[in-house]
Amino acid sequence: MEENQITPLETNDNDRIIQVNIEEQMKTAYIDYSMSVIVGRALPDIRDGFKPVHRRVLYAMNELGNNSNKAYKKAARIVGEVMGKYHPHGDASIYDTLVRMAQEWTMRYTMVDGQGNFGNQDGDPPAAMRYTEVRLERIAEAMLEDIEKETVDFQLNFDDSLNEPTVLPTRIPQLLVNGSSGIAVGMATNMMPHNLSEAIDGCVAYIENRAIEIEELMQYVKAPDFPTGGVIYGMEGVKQAMMTGRGRVVVRGKCHIETKQSGREQIIITAVPYQVGLDALTDKIGQLVNDKIIDGIAHVNNESNNREGTRIVVDLKRDAIANVVINHLFKFTELQTSYGINNVALSKGRPRILNLKDLISEFVEFRMDVVIRRTKFELRKAKERAHLLEGYLKALDHLDEVIRLIRDSRTPDEAKETLINKSREENWYLNESLFAEIDQTFYNQEAGLSEAQAKAILELRLQRLTGMERDKIVDEFNDIMRTIARLTALLGSEDLRYDLIKTELLEIKEKFGDTRKSEIQYLADEMRIEDLIEDENVIITISHLGYIKRTSATEYRQQRRGGRGAIGSKTREEDYVEHLFVASTHHTLLFFTEKGRCYWLKVYEIPEGEKSGKGRAIQNLIQIPADDKVKAIIDVKNLDDKEYINSHYILLCTKKGIIKKTLLEEFSRPRQNGVNAITVVDGDELLQVQMTNGNNEIMMAVKSGRAIRFPESKVRSTGRGAIGVQGIDVEDGTDEVIGMICVNKEDASKTILVVSEKGYGKRTPLVSEGEDVYRITNRGGKGVKTINVTEKTGKLVGILNVSEKEDLIITCKSGITLRTPVVNIKEAGRNTQGVILIRLDEGDEIAAISTIEEEEVIENEIAEITDEALPDTTQPASDTDVADTTIE
Repeated sequence: MEENQITPLETNDNDRIIQVNIEEQMKTAYIDYSMSVIVGRALPDIRDGFKPVHRRVLYAMNELGNNSNKAYKKAARIVGEVMGKYHPHGDASIYDTLVRMAQEWTMRYTMVDGQGNFGNQDGDPPAAMRYTEVRLERIAEAMLEDIEKETVDFQLNFDDSLNEPTVLPTRIPQLLVNGSSGIAVGMATNMMPHNLSEAIDGCVAYIENRAIEIEELMQYVKAPDFPTGGVIYGMEGVKQAMMTGRGRVVVRGKCHIETKQSGREQIIITAVPYQVGLDALTDKIGQLVNDKIIDGIAHVNNESNNREGTRIVVDLKRDAIANVVINHLFKFTELQTSYGINNVALSKGRPRILNLKDLISEFVEFRMDVVIRRTKFELRKAKERAHLLEGYLKALDHLDEVIRLIRDSRTPDEAKETLINKSREENWYLNESLFAEIDQTFYNQEAGLSEAQAKAILELRLQRLTGMERDKIVDEFNDIMRTIARLTALLGSEDLRYDLIKTELLEIKEKFGDTRKSEIQYLADEMRIEDLIEDENVIITISHLGYIKRTSATEYRQQRRGGRGAIGSKTREEDYVEHLFVASTHHTLLFFTEKGRCYWLKVYEIPEGEKSGKGRAIQNLIQIPADDKVKAIIDVKNLDDKEYINSHYILLCTKKGIIKKTLLEEFSRPRQNGVNAITVVDGDELLQVQMTNGNNEIMMAVKSGRAIRFPESKVRSTGRGAIGVQGIDVEDGTDEVIGMICVNKEDASKTILVVSEKGYGKRTPLVSEGEDVYRITNRGGKGVKTINVTEKTGKLVGILNVSEKEDLIITCKSGITLRTPVVNIKEAGRNTQGVILIRLDEGDEIAAISTIEEEEVIENEIAEITDEALPDTTQPASDTDVADTTIE
């Protein structure tokens, strides 16, 4: 038989059989079915954001009087009400809907206030409906407000016995606020929740400018806001969804690193992505550890509870790098999850893909329709009431005659007819003085009494005939007249209606608005994060064992020379602060390690900490191998400035006296794994790095107290992989370079500051009486004496090029820091041992020195320190004879 061929049928004369094509019949039936699912089950309405089942549940609860200020009712009672009256699809689907609207980790703003076990974020199911109790939330009541004022259309329920609303007259942009998800036939929707305050701000901005662009709306509605918080990682997919209705949002859990008393680190997860179960995530992490996919985790435990919220503790092994483990968790577990955004909803009964402006404009248009219908209803009711009050006042003006007419009538109907006829014959009118404040065009009275007025007069209680009651009727009538005038003006002005919608929205924001739960983290290629960071100077400290932090510069108080200093950083006994310098939060730091590698880090990416805090392990911020450590840091204002990076150089110096110069442009392209800055030979290590403009002179100093000065031009520029050339002659095994500076003899404000390990220091000018104090030589020489090194002074530990407008910060191995003005340090010749800069405890030594710009205002709480008489030790001394220095 050929396909689709219709088979003739034998029929009786009494039967009527219609022959149809089965393919067409299947197609028609399936389309009808799919439209039924799309319109009546799976997709939300753009106006109130609800699917039919949600709408029916809330309406049934409202009809039962199950309000937020009333007692809870059994969930089974609500389910039965909904199923029996409006939604004959089984109790399971209704109860699931009721439960979902009560779960704060599922709904951004819950619609139902639940009492009992409604499940949890771990995925445990709720208790049976016979055990749980519910009532409406206050925010849900705002979605049902004015439903009795003919603001929305009603339709017959499934058995035509009752009416149910086709949409709720919500005052809240529910679809944008709570989102929705559903699978229809041939299409699906997946809409993300947003913050109510932001959504209302977006609606208000649209009302004020209905030609507003989506980019401008995104200044108000920034991104989805999930009930479980988390971090939105990247905005490109979100922006695409806002613009087109389709996109992708990546959400990460929120976690931080804590250090236990034993010194081991823990990763504490305090928020997980939307719809991710806590137990499932914990089990997944444990499975990955067992399968050797993630290394460095010793133990994982879910410590979440209702009181403290989400808390998953991941204990790390001693040698694990926390930042690396976190990245693995993001990669292999649901701690980082992506959601496809597909904004499909019913608009005027048809499915439609909606961008941000569509969602807001459709809601505002719906609110306009609700306001118009509510205003018409209230106006009609006001006129009906005014009509009855008019009748009362007419009767009171003709009270004796009204009483006589009623008394002379045999029946109420006769009395009614008599009142109507008599009042019309005598043209009873209200006194015009009652309309003194009101334009009579809003309300036109007719002569005499209407049937409704006459009936109301006959039902009037005798107490209303007193003079005081008459005054109340007059006041009520005038109030009603003012209401009629207001409502009439509202119907006649679109601007007034938009103002009313805006006012009502702002009231909702005041009642129910809150702050964002989900943070927004922009990717580097999406925007300048510096625009969100305050530009301020901070002090960066790095310890010997590699802990880094940034601290406000004002936390370091100024002291006088000879003070004992203040605790600058809490470290382990074997640790001490090795690097301390000032940088702006908008700058980029170039980290150079002792093995010659270079890494990049923005200053604002360094964790902020107190002055006494330990800081974070630098391996958690940049990927430095465990056997390497940071030796020098360069602060660069802007790596994108082509002119700047092609006119500046990076000077690198090693402990064995090797020096190398490379163009800054070679370091202008950050790489996550770093780059090779200099090839360091065996037995040597990178010591110090400076940035120059190519026109300076270089000074290098060694532990034994010698320093060399030579022109920068003597060092030619080479690539990153080169070894470099000899800068100063260093004796193998007994001496090493301790520092390098760049100087310019034309700058008379600068002096050479040197400090020894036992707290002695001095300043020496480059030029004295027209002659160079440090003569210029060729690179590779032994140099000249810069400080007289003795057993009392200890070895040379630092050399700086300073001005009198700076403060010197001295950091000791014990963690003590001292900040003192450079101007208080006396100038002396290079062949002296200097003055005492800081008093050191027994066994303590100076670890590092650095400078900071002197501040005009000094903190009020500075402890006054008496400037004790420190003897001057600036007199020359021979190599063998040490000048006597006595502290009284």
